[in-house]
Amino acid sequence: MIYLDYQATTPLAPEAFAAMEPWLKDHFANPHSAHAPGRAAAAAVEAAREQVAGLLPTGGRVIFTAGATEALNLAIKGCRLPVVAAATEHAAVLDCVEFLGGEVLPVGNDGLATGLPKAKALFAAMLVNNEIGTIQRVSHLSAQAHSEGGLFLCDAVQAYGRMPIPDGPDMIAISAHKIHGPKGIGALWVRDGVSLEPLIHGGGQEQGLRSGTLSPALCAGFGAAAQLAAERMEDDTVHVAALWDRAVSAFSGWTINGPTMCRYRGNLNIRRDGIDVARLMSECRNIAFSAGSACASGSGRPSHVLRAIGLTDAQAKTSIRLGFGRYTTVEEIDIATATINRAAEAML
Repeated sequence: MIYLDYQATTPLAPEAFAAMEPWLKDHFANPHSAHAPGRAAAAAVEAAREQVAGLLPTGGRVIFTAGATEALNLAIKGCRLPVVAAATEHAAVLDCVEFLGGEVLPVGNDGLATGLPKAKALFAAMLVNNEIGTIQRVSHLSAQAHSEGGLFLCDAVQAYGRMPIPDGPDMIAISAHKIHGPKGIGALWVRDGVSLEPLIHGGGQEQGLRSGTLSPALCAGFGAAAQLAAERMEDDTVHVAALWDRAVSAFSGWTINGPTMCRYRGNLNIRRDGIDVARLMSECRNIAFSAGSACASGSGRPSHVLRAIGLTDAQAKTSIRLGFGRYTTVEEIDIATATINRAAEAML
């Protein structure tokens, strides 16, 4: 199986697994207990927190969560401000906006936000879009939000560990399993001075904002993945760019969705008129790729991201997304592109 769905999740790094294993086997104490084994577990959590924070701006704190969805919900609902979001945001943001009666702003055909945040609101925008890879102008949007007396929330799930995170956001949501860490853990970075109300009440274990027992194993895996990403970021960037060039040159008969310049190159979203994506995926069973966001797969609805950048329903339904990264090889790209092209040509 050739895995080309890195936007959905990434393979667990061996280094992350090795960091987790002791806390899954022998060191099982509750990190919130006062005895020696508990204190050792707590120390492991704090060491991981420092590793995760190493890829984030200074002047804030890291709050561990069960994932980025929880982190985004905590940020949006916990700040108690009117919320505004770009139309291409993840469902975790857009569903919160709908629930709270917030506002959705349009984007251009490159996926860049075109509207202005309203006064004294929380404006939410991804740094890297999960479906089309657009790199949003986060510093610019943050400055706009601040000039209106508001706050800025950055969904950095697809960017964290892959590129430097710009200064400017007041809150940043991230996820471990998108950087070769374990599933089930994410974090919300909160700038000093920003106050939030908790979503989950109980023991208040995680800085009073998230109740529940933390998993030292998940924290350790997240920390190890973050440390590895910091060490490999430059090499990973070069590798991904080479894979992008290889794939783009092979898909000469396809149209790229979204920008080609202001884009993370580990994301290739393309379309071709006349293809049946469901049949294409069925005939390419040896390749794991996507017809859109994993969160919306199987819904039958055209991608809201592709619709937001101006594609018709028909165009959106003939689009596929390939995601690749650290462990993808050039040979895998060559085999996958040839297989997909061959299956697509058979339909035309």
